[in-house]
Amino acid sequence: MINYKILGQVAPASASLVPLYTVPASKEAVISTIAVCNRGTASATFRLAAISGGGSITNQNYLVYNSAVNIEDTLFLQIGATLNTTDTLNVYASSASFSFTAFGSELS
Repeated sequence: MINYKILGQVAPASASLVPLYTVPASKEAVISTIAVCNRGTASATFRLAAISGGGSITNQNYLVYNSAVNIEDTLFLQIGATLNTTDTLNVYASSASFSFTAFGSELS
């Protein structure tokens, strides 16, 4: 069964890599779109990483690295990424003014 929904939302503290979404046990997921919103009054950068099976971050995990988002702007990334059980989608922001939302579907 496919369940379309918001998979995760987070507004991380500045300069910290945090999970946006972790695939639950016995599920798989398709990440269709990620919204990256800079609510701040200065341009800033973000990172996006996919980590397999709850592993640790390495350079090969980054899908986006230090991409800039303008003042009070939002980017919509249409990525169509597939994730397996316990895989995580992680985000990092250079300022505390970012919000991230992952949209997609879970399959059981």
